[in-house]
Order: sequence, then structure tokens, then C-alpha cells
Amino acid sequence: MAVLRNVDNPANKATDSVTLRYAVAVLAAWAAELVTYPFDLTKTRLQIQSEVATAKQGFKLENIGMIGTASKIVKNEGVLKLWSGLSPMLQRHAIYSGCRLIFYERFRNAFKDSQGNTSLVAQSFCGASAGALSQLIASPTDLVKVQMQAEGRRLLQGKRPRFSNCRQAYSILYSESGIKGFWRGAIPNAQRAALVNLGDLAAYDWCKRMLVRDMGMADSPLVHTLAAFAAGFVAAVMGTPADVMKTRLMNQPVGPDGRGLLYRGLVDCVRQSVKNEGVLSLYKGFLPTWVRMGPWALVNWIAFENIMLAVGGKPF
Repeated sequence: MAVLRNVDNPANKATDSVTLRYAVAVLAAWAAELVTYPFDLTKTRLQIQSEVATAKQGFKLENIGMIGTASKIVKNEGVLKLWSGLSPMLQRHAIYSGCRLIFYERFRNAFKDSQGNTSLVAQSFCGASAGALSQLIASPTDLVKVQMQAEGRRLLQGKRPRFSNCRQAYSILYSESGIKGFWRGAIPNAQRAALVNLGDLAAYDWCKRMLVRDMGMADSPLVHTLAAFAAGFVAAVMGTPADVMKTRLMNQPVGPDGRGLLYRGLVDCVRQSVKNEGVLSLYKGFLPTWVRMGPWALVNWIAFENIMLAVGGKPF
């Protein structure tokens, strides 16, 4: 059996069910996450290392760049720390990646014309809607991931550790804010997911169909690669500002009432960040985000397309 297939060289046919597509979407996302996760951790540390508002809580401000941040993590915390928070990230994709694919394909079907095509505007709307809805469902797992990724910085700055594993993180967050607290930062998180999936789903879909339909290329790994890198760039440009706000809102300490101590909400977080650090603070962590999203999209879509073809299912 060939490792890479195309629609003209499929494997034996299988039932192309919602369950199958959901499961394959999750497996593909897990593969992409394992390969690119260190960039996500580095991005999170970059987004909070020079966060002026945290100085009120005794944190020292830093500004050492992507390579310096990654090197410092390896030197002070060990190589495996680059995968800190991976467990809740895998939990997130078990919900998020399966849901977003199924939602997007259902939404897209509703906008198809008589020839079975959808416009770029319709694809963008479908991608944004599928991403936002899926992220709202999976937001608690993302909160735990951000908290675990930021924990190493707390320890290096002499702060008392809050938890040592995923289960403890869920327990402590629940004791601090209750069930409702798991959706702290959910709005910017959903906004980010809407913008990212406008790139990762809609841009991939549009680029792939343009290459196949308008340029006559075969639905092959080359097409998947070109579309995936385009999708990764668009997703990084669109999603980074909302990602910065999401990270800061999720990582801020909370008071006895479960409310954040640094920001009153999304608008206040944007206002303080721009006022204290400038407009470019909205793009902190852009480089590792882009470096991550390109390969992430590549691994994810190559894996999804080929697993579907390997089991005889329909590609994206």
C-alpha cells in the first residue's frame, strides 16, 4: 500500500460515516500536535513574558524572543517541558478537531450551489462558525492547557507551584471558580478559533479547490501541501491577536469570587495591552505561531486526507 495516495488511487471502500470522519480528524490533529507542540508552548510563554499587568502580582518582565525563550525552557526546565500541557491539548482535540470538521462540512453543504460549489465568502462564514462553536465546547481543556504551559514561568520566578498534573489543574480551577470558571477567556478563545478556522478550514478548502478545479492539478499530496501552508499563514495572521488576549485572560490570577484580578474582560485586556506595550503586543508570539501553524496544517491535512483514502473514505 502506498503511503501517499490520491483520489485516483484509493484503498478499499469503507463506510464514510460521521463517526469515521470525526475519529480521523482527531487522529490527524493528534499527529500534528505531537510534532509542533513545542512551538505552541513557546508562543504562550512569549505572550505573557512581557505582560505589564502581571507586574502587579510580582512577576519580572522579560523580552528574550522566540529562540531565547525556547532555549531558556530547555536549559532551566528540561527538554520534555516543551511538551508541558500536552495532555489537555490532546483532550481538546478529541472534542475540537472532530467537531469543527463535522460542523464545517455540514455548514458547507447548506451553501452549495447547483454545481456543488461554494463561494469563498460562504466558506469563510462556515469556517468561522465551525471554529467558534467547536472552541466554545472545548474551551475548558484549553484553559487547563494554558495554565499548565504557564506554570513553569511561575516556578522560575519563585512562585509557589499550583499543580503538578492535568487532574490537579482541573480540580484547582474548579475550586477557584466552579464550573462557570472553566469558560474563563472563552469569548476571545472562540473569536480566535473563528479567525483561525477562517484560515485553516476555509483557506485550505478554497486553495485546494482552486488548485484542483481551476488549475487542473490532481488531488494529491502536492495540492494538500500547498493548500496547507497557505492555510497556516492565513490562520496565523488572522488568529494571533485574539490568541494573545485569550492567553492573558486565561492565565491571569483570580480572586475569591472567581473573577480575574488583572483584566475586567476582553476590551480591558486589549486596552491595557496596547496602552502598556503598544499595538504590536497583539502580535506577540506571531513567529512561533506561524512556524507552528504551517507544519501543523501540513501534518494535519496530509494525515487526514491519506487516512481517509487508506480506508476508502472521501477526502476533505
